[in-house]
Amino acid sequence: MSRDWSRRPRHRYFSQQKRSLPRRLLDYGVTILLLGALIFLTAKLNEMDTRTAEGRAVIIDGDSIELGGQRIRLRGIDAPEYRQMCSRNGADYACGRAAREALARLTLGRTVTCSGWRNDRYGRLLGDCAAGGTDLNSAQVAAGWAVAYGDFEREEPSARAARAGIWAGTFDWPQDWRAAENGRVEPKHDLVAAFGDWLERLWR
Repeated sequence: MSRDWSRRPRHRYFSQQKRSLPRRLLDYGVTILLLGALIFLTAKLNEMDTRTAEGRAVIIDGDSIELGGQRIRLRGIDAPEYRQMCSRNGADYACGRAAREALARLTLGRTVTCSGWRNDRYGRLLGDCAAGGTDLNSAQVAAGWAVAYGDFEREEPSARAARAGIWAGTFDWPQDWRAAENGRVEPKHDLVAAFGDWLERLWR
């Protein structure tokens, strides 16, 4: 004997799909909270505008400049400190000064433009800088006068293979030299550090 399923009452099925009043209120509350959080995050992101600076740069060392009275640390690279010594052909030389001179040559007579939104722990803007169409961050690593420090990893192997700059001899990694000299530890300028900086600024 066949059954006519089309005549079966459907109210029982649909009644099981209806959510209880407390559950619906909870869903509405979660939705409102998510919308509020989205609005808050959007407002905070709008406050974190990229800062720019332009002008003739004063070269501090191989990865730091002063532009319009503002100290800027070139993001993603790490050059020997100004007082740092390295070794080449069995003799010590002032690689920190050589790194500074290399950056000075790249900026000589040129307008320098930097942009960034993060500060390092010393209050310097972490910037991407250019002069006369030359990316200064990338150029310092490619010339062997800085190592990759959270970015510009593609440029470092070529400089190492060509024995350019500090790769022509032996040297202490700049972060190790700083730690040995004065205990200063600077985190790499990578995505993890950027995310931490973003969260810190977000909740200020």
